[in-house]
Amino acid sequence: MHDHNSGIFRGSAGGEEVTPVHNPVASVDALLDAHAPLLPTSVRGPLRRAAGLTQRQVADKLGVQPLSVKRWESGAVEPRAGLKRTAYSRLLQGLAQRHPEVIISRQS
Repeated sequence: MHDHNSGIFRGSAGGEEVTPVHNPVASVDALLDAHAPLLPTSVRGPLRRAAGLTQRQVADKLGVQPLSVKRWESGAVEPRAGLKRTAYSRLLQGLAQRHPEVIISRQS
């Protein structure tokens, strides 16, 4: 049985043998996720606040320390490539869709 989402082939002969199979879609997704674009630092904190979220809440969901979120918002550091960066990027994009006024006010 082949799981298209994970790229894993599971043997069906009564065993639990798992053999990796190349999944080009998953490989491309991994490349894109590694370089997830982030919104400018000028809108990161305002978007979070517009959604009524604290740095601690964001940190807890991303599996990082609140200080990391504070540094990401200030631009002192950027999240490293990987799942946490991808998740943070998705959070920012989702917040921007829900609170476009934050983006608009920062452009004027």
